Amino acid sequence: MRRGTLLAVVALVVLSGCTLPYSPDRFDDDRELGQIGDYAYDDSFAFDGEDRLTKAQLEAATYRSMARIEVIRGLPFEHDVELEVISREEYREQRGESANASAFRNELWRGAFVVDGETDVNRAFDELYGGAVQGYYSSDRIVLVTDGSDEFRVDRGTLVHELVHALQDQRFGLERRGETIDERRAENGVFEGEANYVPYLYEQRCEAEWDCLAKPPEPTAEIAERPFNVGLFLSIYVPYAEGPSFVSHLHETGGWEAVDRAHDERPTTTSELIRPERYPHDPIEIALEDRSSGEWDLETDGDGEPRTETVGEATLFGSLWANGVIDRPIDEGGTEPVPYNYSHPATDGWAGDEFRVYERADNETAHVWSLAWESEADAAAFADAYRDLLAANDAESVDDPDAAVDGVDAEAYRIGDEDPFAGAYRVAVDGDRVEIVGAPAVDDLEAVHASGGPSSGSVDSEPRLPTTAAPDSPGAGPDRPASAPADG
Repeated sequence: MRRGTLLAVVALVVLSGCTLPYSPDRFDDDRELGQIGDYAYDDSFAFDGEDRLTKAQLEAATYRSMARIEVIRGLPFEHDVELEVISREEYREQRGESANASAFRNELWRGAFVVDGETDVNRAFDELYGGAVQGYYSSDRIVLVTDGSDEFRVDRGTLVHELVHALQDQRFGLERRGETIDERRAENGVFEGEANYVPYLYEQRCEAEWDCLAKPPEPTAEIAERPFNVGLFLSIYVPYAEGPSFVSHLHETGGWEAVDRAHDERPTTTSELIRPERYPHDPIEIALEDRSSGEWDLETDGDGEPRTETVGEATLFGSLWANGVIDRPIDEGGTEPVPYNYSHPATDGWAGDEFRVYERADNETAHVWSLAWESEADAAAFADAYRDLLAANDAESVDDPDAAVDGVDAEAYRIGDEDPFAGAYRVAVDGDRVEIVGAPAVDDLEAVHASGGPSSGSVDSEPRLPTTAAPDSPGAGPDRPASAPADG
């Protein structure tokens, strides 16, 4: 698996274990927006511009930040928020090590060519989260994570980001509704998009009219490089990369009322984050047929129904990029605050997908993955990119007489046993559908999913109508980097 390098900045936030005064009591309902206790949004402090704070100064800066968020967002906080700062070592201890992933989960990420067959998926997630998280919010409590120093420095962007999550929780709730990878990434785009877009507006005020805390110093020698899974990172990072543009689009075209509605009518696909003009729209529901033989058992859920997953456009993009098939556009000129763009011709036409896993008595696993596209050209573009992905992993074309079906373009490939993605793969294209079968050996492909072309039955989606129509107005705002990726 191709891996990249994450630049981990140390000593950004410190004062390990400190907690601020906290009261669960509600704030005054009649108070003016931007005034919390003795602190107002336009306050100036003698320590503004300093790069080190005392405990009392942090408390004052936090309440002023809350007041400023109220002014920007037009919503009041309902009650106080607890703040704690811990070391990265403490964070890793709290998080612990996950149990081994299920056979379904491992086969899913292996089949997507994101986590290889020699690595447990949960270990890959633990490795990614352990060094990437700068802070998090949970149940009226904000935790900032330091990389270990006795100095007391606060990243004001991270502080504001997590305070926005607190406001979201108090006003809308943060319960997750998504049932698939793509749905969870999409709805998280609302939460993380707003929690990055508001700090972007906050920074504009700091530059123009407000006195603010100092920006953290640019990292120099205190930068550690560590390997991480690029495909996995790109999958979980899309809410932070594309979510702010999505929320900005809603704000610019419909005001904060449109953002409020998005908390209730959440996007269901990462395609909507990547192209906000598609929102609201549901994916195509695929009717995937079970054509397995008796030796392969279809993985089912607790109700005995086929267990399925939807990977989605963003994760497809991350897989192709991590495997060197496509270039990830980066804004080298610095005109966009976030240097990520998940749009590419190979994945732009995604309309829906369904992934199923099979297992047999020897504990070997296999999968069938059906993908719907907006046009035949889109399906062909993705199929070509997927074949390039196989080639990048040293796959060789092999004879598969069972794949020959009239009107279906189908080919089989084999990746050698020495490779972590070892196995056989059949790629079939029929009109606007692509169907991929993965199995331990070429002889297993037909037993896992008998030839017949991609499943054609589906329920075409209809655009979801917004709860209230938003007024039309031009413009779109930029987005801002996030502080802590999260897996749905």
